Amino acid sequence: MTQHLPAASPPSGAGAAGPQVLYDTEVVAVGELVPQFVDQGVLVLFGEQAPEELHEFSVLHRPRQAVEGPRPGDEIVLGGTRLPVLAVGDVVAENLLNLGHLDIKADGHDRAQLPGDVCVPVGPLPSVAKGQRITILRGAAGGPADEGDRA
Repeated sequence: MTQHLPAASPPSGAGAAGPQVLYDTEVVAVGELVPQFVDQGVLVLFGEQAPEELHEFSVLHRPRQAVEGPRPGDEIVLGGTRLPVLAVGDVVAENLLNLGHLDIKADGHDRAQLPGDVCVPVGPLPSVAKGQRITILRGAAGGPADEGDRA
């Protein structure tokens, strides 16, 4: 079943009015293997309706606003940590909007290796806890968010 959530209100435009919120969600559960994946530079997100077999290694979340998926130049905000998006695969937006699924990889690649990858700079990923918000912003870093996708 397709799950497109309408924005609670029209997203703010980037620029002087501030960054545009593309996606905003709340963590409802963290699988027991998530810290091991994070240590390897991978963070897997799924909407809370994900099948049980995915829970062990996933961050389950409940979207509050879902406008569109990330593209290069956007930022993913996990708690207080901002991760610039370097590259996205061809199915990232569809997976995020339909399933709440995102694979964040701290690999530093400027081209996604797999169709579902979201590449961010090499470095430690933050830990994630129940109740935490995850937000995808456009226009926050002043980067090339409007240049188009580099998948």
